[in-house]
Amino acid sequence: MPKRQVLKAGSRPPWVGLAAAVWVQICAGNGYNFPLYSCTLKSVLGFDQQQVTILGVANDIGENMGLLAGIACNKFPIWAVLLVGVVACFLGYGSLWLAVTQPAVDMPYWVLWIALVVAANSNAWFGTAVLVTNMRNFPLSRGTVSGILKGYVGISAAVYTVIYSLLLGQSASKLLLFLTLGLPVICLAMMYFVRPCTPSGEDSSVHVHFVYTQAASVLLAVYLLTITIIYDVVSLSDALCYILVAIMVIFLISPLGIPVKMTLFPNNGKKSTPLAGSSGHLDQGEEYSNQSDPSVRQQLVQGEAYSTQTEPLVTPNPSASDLGSLFDNGDVSDVETLLAEGEGAVKERRRPPRRGEDFTFREALIKADFWLLWFTYFLGVGPGVTVLNNLAQIGVAFGVDDTTILLCLFSFFNFVGRLGSGAISEHFVRSKTIPRTLWMTCTLILMILAFVMFALAFSGSLYISTCILGVCYGFQYALMVPTASELFGLKHFGIIYNFMVLGNPIGALLFSGLLAGYVYDLEAAKQGSSTCLGPDCFRLTFLVLAGVCGLGTIVCVILTKRIRPVYKMLYASGSFCLPQASHH
Repeated sequence: MPKRQVLKAGSRPPWVGLAAAVWVQICAGNGYNFPLYSCTLKSVLGFDQQQVTILGVANDIGENMGLLAGIACNKFPIWAVLLVGVVACFLGYGSLWLAVTQPAVDMPYWVLWIALVVAANSNAWFGTAVLVTNMRNFPLSRGTVSGILKGYVGISAAVYTVIYSLLLGQSASKLLLFLTLGLPVICLAMMYFVRPCTPSGEDSSVHVHFVYTQAASVLLAVYLLTITIIYDVVSLSDALCYILVAIMVIFLISPLGIPVKMTLFPNNGKKSTPLAGSSGHLDQGEEYSNQSDPSVRQQLVQGEAYSTQTEPLVTPNPSASDLGSLFDNGDVSDVETLLAEGEGAVKERRRPPRRGEDFTFREALIKADFWLLWFTYFLGVGPGVTVLNNLAQIGVAFGVDDTTILLCLFSFFNFVGRLGSGAISEHFVRSKTIPRTLWMTCTLILMILAFVMFALAFSGSLYISTCILGVCYGFQYALMVPTASELFGLKHFGIIYNFMVLGNPIGALLFSGLLAGYVYDLEAAKQGSSTCLGPDCFRLTFLVLAGVCGLGTIVCVILTKRIRPVYKMLYASGSFCLPQASHH
């Protein structure tokens, strides 16, 4: 019988890993930097706008192709997954830096396209590693953790903008050098801390710690928006710029205050109770599994505890009934199965998992709920990506000369949506067992309103619509993560999650590259100019996107109705509990 691979869990709580994940998530937002150096690529290398646009597609493809990262999370240690991202970041952005600073090297265009795919793909490895690890470290607070981590990715654009403006003197070559060397150094420094820990239990201090982390991220977002606006209207000295950046760094390390406080004041407040059955060992890779002992399973059903990170409590000589329970969960070896069959305990092969249990990717792929969730996400995020990719051109078409504030507003409210979605959905799923997809339905309805306002082009509607769309885009992106984990489990969450986010590049290609680009060029040709002006440039696009969100609303209502019983089962006690397995 093959020996199980087991990873010892440290005695420390998982808050250190969450604090380190904040920095890795900031690094994982490197794809947002493309607008900051795309103009330099165009001017230095002599590209036309069509070539630059295709490079932008490479950026979108790279940052959303995370299927390999999802598979790797179940087969290799987390540090190895992060290391792949470090290498991709160094090689990809290093090639772009050489192309900009040494144009005599004369790299072929296709080499630069591949380099940008590799560079942007680093954030798929960074983001998947920390998201999967922290979702497993905090299995009872998936929505909150997802909102926090996705929120930091959303606000990373503002972090890079501050660094680019205040430290790097708006130099694209310096920015590319920072991405080549700075991001790998940060991730290497955080690599030791982002790892599986003993899963966190539930008590009042856990809630307080999450509120503190959320408050710190909100203050950071407000601070970044404020100094970006100040820098845009006021000339700042070098010394003041360094001070402002130093304050930003303090905000970024503030989540580390939780483990520091727990170390200095270990007896202050109620001690967090480990999850039932936690033996101090964590399954790694494919061996990661749910609790299997019947007595522990009963505790899970009663809502006392839930752990997807602990070693199954298998005794050396299990009884027939124990083997039957283990076989239900798919964690029994072939030898044990044959023995159980010999004793008459097992009459048939493992039953398919039910919603709320751990699915393999193949098992999830044939479920209607899987595709309903995918299409809900695609039909919501696709229109959001379209506006995000064309926001500068939308601003110019509406007569806004400087679109910096417009971009900042979208980034800020995108962050608010990502963070708020976790807190709001977590509260209602525990208190009312309301599926998280209900909030996806509400945001899709609001997106319809935003696109209609865009199309009608009322005075002042541009900024209001941008804010509404930013919040809704953030909600859609962050709510998909815990929903997928609750329906299909955490064991193969990495690959399931990364298949879901394929909706981003597909939406960008269909709605942005084909629809918005075609309509824009058509209206510009009517005006006899390469730059289109007026609300007609995007009016048809906005109306079509409103219809897309309407279709997404219908799909999401169907999904919500289907999974409502699942959420009643999972959160009946006010806390996540594994469903009772039926015996065969």
